[in-house]
Amino acid sequence: MLFSGTRTSDLSKTSIFIIVFGLLILGGGAYGFTEIGDEVLEQEKFAVDAAAVDIVGNADGTWIDTAMGWVTEAGSVTVITILSVIMIISLLFFIPYSKWVAVYLAVSMIGISLLTSGLKSLFGRDRPELLEQYDGTGYSFPSGHTTGSTVFYGFMIYLIVVSPLSKPVKWLVNILLFLMILAVSLSRVFLNVHYLTDILGGLALGFSWLLVCIAALEIMLWRGRRKKIT
Repeated sequence: MLFSGTRTSDLSKTSIFIIVFGLLILGGGAYGFTEIGDEVLEQEKFAVDAAAVDIVGNADGTWIDTAMGWVTEAGSVTVITILSVIMIISLLFFIPYSKWVAVYLAVSMIGISLLTSGLKSLFGRDRPELLEQYDGTGYSFPSGHTTGSTVFYGFMIYLIVVSPLSKPVKWLVNILLFLMILAVSLSRVFLNVHYLTDILGGLALGFSWLLVCIAALEIMLWRGRRKKIT
């Protein structure tokens, strides 16, 4: 479906599933983000945040903090930016996907960065604790590590889904990528630089934006295939 040699004019079953499933997730994500965002603007306290703090406090330990510090780096601006540049160059010159895939990966990453920065300024929520060591500076909602890792690793999941790899390999790799998203997200709570609702809002925003970009990419590729046979 994404390979440049593909000439079928109809949307594949995988493409249709991605678009329909994406729109459903988009609706749910937008609703969830709006609900949390409204409460954040009103400076409401969340019971789930207090419960998360209690759980993290009970699991507190030097080795956990060290492990979470390593995990959280996988969602840092530096790491995500480097990985994004490597993937975009690879998609443009080495991996036989349509060049539009590289373009939309770039749009996805730049877009989520701008969205996250703008929303952080809009909501102006203070962090539970400021820790420059773990990029715990600036405003708190939504979590930038969460939105960035959700969009980047989520886009990798999409590429694996539409790749010619065997189903067992796809499942294995994509489960690991999804766990990476969750691990990076939850590490922010363990390090006490974000509330759990910052993470939930980040996941909702990240998946929503990701699925908008993927749906747009699928439609773009479909239109391109139709033009080739007309």
